[in-house]
Amino acid sequence: MKKHTETSVTSGQTLSPKVQFVEIDDDRAGQRIDNFLLGQLKGVPKSLIYRILRKGEVRVNKGRIKAEYKLKAGDVVRIPPVRMPDSKVLPDASEQLKELLAGSILFENKGLIILNKPSGLAVHGGSGINLGLIEVLRQMRPEDRHLELVHRLDRDTSGCIMIAKKRSMLRYLHQQLREGHIQKYYHALVEGRWPNRCKEVSAPLKKNEVSSGERIVKVDPEGKQSLTHFKVLRRYVGSTLVEAKPITGRTHQIRVHAQYQGHGLVGDPKYGNDEFNKEMKAKGFNRLFLHAAALSLLLPDETKKIRVEAPLDERLAIPLSHLTPADHGNTPAD
Repeated sequence: MKKHTETSVTSGQTLSPKVQFVEIDDDRAGQRIDNFLLGQLKGVPKSLIYRILRKGEVRVNKGRIKAEYKLKAGDVVRIPPVRMPDSKVLPDASEQLKELLAGSILFENKGLIILNKPSGLAVHGGSGINLGLIEVLRQMRPEDRHLELVHRLDRDTSGCIMIAKKRSMLRYLHQQLREGHIQKYYHALVEGRWPNRCKEVSAPLKKNEVSSGERIVKVDPEGKQSLTHFKVLRRYVGSTLVEAKPITGRTHQIRVHAQYQGHGLVGDPKYGNDEFNKEMKAKGFNRLFLHAAALSLLLPDETKKIRVEAPLDERLAIPLSHLTPADHGNTPAD
């Protein structure tokens, strides 16, 4: 992507571009102009982006375009002067965190990184969080100019997460996700004895926001259709290790579907059983037991799917190894 920029400096402000002319390369082809501008003019409100589009201040090949216009390789985009907000300088990530993430890479090729995200690390900054996974990776990999999250994991969830290194890979993986060609497998330790006969939970989910701004998801007939497949992996006295395969991708889907069945996740402060969580904390479980254990996907120009697996971290693996198995490892029909 070639860029020509004329700039001016105003006292007390960051650099404010006069006019930018950006030539679109193959990696940006297919992206909507509004999304392209949001990436180019970081921090500028969406309302302003759409206003300069409506007023014709943004031109492609010297012509006016609409917000839904999809860019083509070779297009030249004229970006008008926009007052940029003072950019907030992000702190440098610690060397310890950088080393942790570098050692957590499970798979990498020229277009994709799959990483075993640690629990407690948000995937991106915001809401009082300065640095998330993507910001740290961008500090670690300044040469990779197009690093983007393909999907998200909750802050307390660990395991496989995909980061695209190219726009073309991001578009491809988003399409694969929409069409259901990427399978995600989670491991969860739940309260009680999960019945073998319960192989799926189909219950509509609706997001609600309480006065504090916290998101709560509930099963609601007016919610979005949601489906999770479950499989018993191993039984313990008082708990069950299950594999959860979400077919839809709703917020907190696995946690709420498990709660709906009466088997809340260990360490879940929002949807779990407080008394049970206290018992399990005494046994060493001091975090949510939800782990994105594996991903199965077909990469571009390949004929066979790859499966990438993420091992449990010690905070889950060690206390799990100390639990008492039930049924001598067998899982008879319920």
